[in-house]
Amino acid sequence: MNDSVKNIAVLGATGSIGRQTLDIIASHPERYRAVVLTAGSKVDKLIEAALVHRPRRVVIGQTALLPELEAALSPLGIECAAGDEALAECVDADDVDIVVTATVGYSGLMPTVRAIKGGKDIALANKETLVVAGEMINRMLSQSDSKIYPVDSEHSAIAQCLAGEDMSRVRRLLITASGGPFRTWSAERMAVATAADALKHPNWSMGRKITIDSATMMNKAFEIIEAHYLFGVEPSRIEAVVHPQSIVHSMVEFVDGAVKAQMGLPDMHLPIAYALGCHARLDGASGHMSLTDYSNLTFEAPDTDRFPCLALAKTALERRGNTACVINAANEVAVAEFLDGTIRFGQIYDVIERTLASVPFVAVPEFDDYVASNAEARAKAAEVIKSLN
Repeated sequence: MNDSVKNIAVLGATGSIGRQTLDIIASHPERYRAVVLTAGSKVDKLIEAALVHRPRRVVIGQTALLPELEAALSPLGIECAAGDEALAECVDADDVDIVVTATVGYSGLMPTVRAIKGGKDIALANKETLVVAGEMINRMLSQSDSKIYPVDSEHSAIAQCLAGEDMSRVRRLLITASGGPFRTWSAERMAVATAADALKHPNWSMGRKITIDSATMMNKAFEIIEAHYLFGVEPSRIEAVVHPQSIVHSMVEFVDGAVKAQMGLPDMHLPIAYALGCHARLDGASGHMSLTDYSNLTFEAPDTDRFPCLALAKTALERRGNTACVINAANEVAVAEFLDGTIRFGQIYDVIERTLASVPFVAVPEFDDYVASNAEARAKAAEVIKSLN
């Protein structure tokens, strides 16, 4: 193989970001090869992807599914494994150059930690890693050869706007939000919205969990937190702005009043390709955009009364410690219960708020503290949900 070809581990290969990452890899065989593919439980989709991309190894999260994986892929010489330890081992293997963390939620933290310890570059699609443990991750990065390249469209846009710029000349980061499916709904109507309502995102095709986070604007709270740790900008200089068309992916305002914006179609192939290229541009990553088709671009201030989850970014960045870890855990539990029909849409924020009030604060958490806080917050959130019902 050509020495210039980068070997890629795609964590969460069966999800939306994982599948689009494999599209980019397949389109540029002269640059990339998928050597590791992982999934949580979708063993049929993992087998399907492995048959196409022929990685060296595959890992399934649920150990009970390993025999099915082995039966399909071991005869082809593809190494099969299962469980958390196998996942951790595969990301710091010697034959992996870039780790794409496209898993959902807290599950992205452990493999990202292992990838940093292994000195791997990381294309980070799992925003919860920096939300939960941003201070610890940045300390680890300062002692490692690893670099993080953001995959979220908003943070990719900011990185593109900052290319070649002096960070001391930055006034604000402006993170755009579509407003989700409930942008024009009243608070009363939103309170009783169904999962089917919340999953109807107007612009993006995403996984179920992140689509609900978009509907509550929790994803924007998380992106503000993530932007702080990625770019080192004070929280007071990071703002969200609602942009319903999802064409401007984010903006940077400079001290002279200039504003740079990155525009493009609502297509995740572009930020994925920019991350895999380590901020080099690849031909044909996304479709051509005709500006005449988007002559009406609008911007609005977000409404934190109707979307109280957005204000949790300020809470997390003011309190620090394990606060964001607790918020994330409670949110994951609440969103899952909402999707299952156990709680109403309007109760997601209530679960988070009550969980945050009941989990002890840890000012300077290390990895074990994050693990413990995550577990306790999930248990407390379950108790809150039980009391609501």
